[in-house]
Amino acid sequence: MEQLRYDKLQETLYHEVMDNGLQVYVLPKPGFRKTYATFATKYGSVDNHFRVAGGEETTVPDGIAHFLEHKMFEEPEGDIFATFASNGASANAFTSFDQTVYLFSATENIETNLSTLVDFVQRPYFTDENVEKEKGIIGQEINMYADNPDWRVYFGLIEAMYDKHPVHIDIAGTIESIATITKETLYTCYNSFYHPSNMLLFVVGGVEPEKVFELIRSNQAGKSYDKQGDIERIFEKEPEQVATKRKESKLAVSMPKCLFGFKEKELGLTGEAAVRRDLTTKLMLDLLLGSSTALYQKLYDEELISDSFGHEFNSSPQYAFSAIGGDTKDPDLLLKRIKEEIEPLLQSGFAEKDFERARKKKIGGYLRMLNSPENIAHEFTRYQFRGGDLFEVLPLYESITLDEVNARLRSHVDWEQLAVSLVVSP
Repeated sequence: MEQLRYDKLQETLYHEVMDNGLQVYVLPKPGFRKTYATFATKYGSVDNHFRVAGGEETTVPDGIAHFLEHKMFEEPEGDIFATFASNGASANAFTSFDQTVYLFSATENIETNLSTLVDFVQRPYFTDENVEKEKGIIGQEINMYADNPDWRVYFGLIEAMYDKHPVHIDIAGTIESIATITKETLYTCYNSFYHPSNMLLFVVGGVEPEKVFELIRSNQAGKSYDKQGDIERIFEKEPEQVATKRKESKLAVSMPKCLFGFKEKELGLTGEAAVRRDLTTKLMLDLLLGSSTALYQKLYDEELISDSFGHEFNSSPQYAFSAIGGDTKDPDLLLKRIKEEIEPLLQSGFAEKDFERARKKKIGGYLRMLNSPENIAHEFTRYQFRGGDLFEVLPLYESITLDEVNARLRSHVDWEQLAVSLVVSP
């Protein structure tokens, strides 16, 4: 067990790699009653074409990572949620583009709940019958999201940007794609991506690190895993330009929804370089269109935006894009006004005082986040899977310069890389 000390944050992280390759991290929070644990695999919706070292190239149906997440909660004796509830824990899971995470939160019976978490994720139970039953359940979920305007406008933007990369495919897949899933394809994906060497267990809260490691060592020693090589994710080459400039969907909405963003051209970043770009981009977007900016206030006063207006930056080594927008009465006028206001900024750059204020705000938000076990757990895993370190974010923020943010503004805000997604009433 190694100790990683972050003196500036007054945090000590404990880390150990199990014999089977499982990465285990424990962050004790003295005085916290709640414990939060995540058991994550580096496997998401985009991983539909892959090869495990020594094996064959495999293509699987869209939506299978999400389908697999659903099926993991079913066991021969019933639903694992009931087991967690009987021990005072609240459990859940989610699938994103690049990871699947199983989790629980509890204030009691921590060791029992931790064993339950690790055991059920490492004990798949798929049958022809329960796979067929799940298709109807997930089909209803797909239809539900198809009627959700916020989901439609968000995935509409990604579809407008990306033509080949599977990031543009809905995380749940389609009714047609999940219809082809079998228990055999589920086991193929499970055996490929749920090997301990591709997974990370993170525990944060009122726990004693050595007790957690003893439990996990004993738990893993009782299970047998063959050594597994690297997983090669295979992606078709994505064109640099956006797939289409504008995508429009029709749903019954009281006001149009408009999301726009820029498709990143520079790809392949990992580790600290990727984290630094993410932080710089988010800081730049705050300076550009954050709620405390003059531009935001102008658009709000003109009633072109509401409190729903916001922004984000989503990235991986294979894709990266910004998403900006919300509800608006006039999408075209909103886009016109934003372009008019941004053009002079591309020449002049941001002011020093605005930059310092925005950076301090970001640092404050980061430090507040470290008081939330849930946020720490999710952010830590996301950073680790990207080769970064959540607890090194503070020095990175402190080292980002105004020149760097201005350069990022000019490289990212490329009108040729702009895509727009709208949801409007029929």
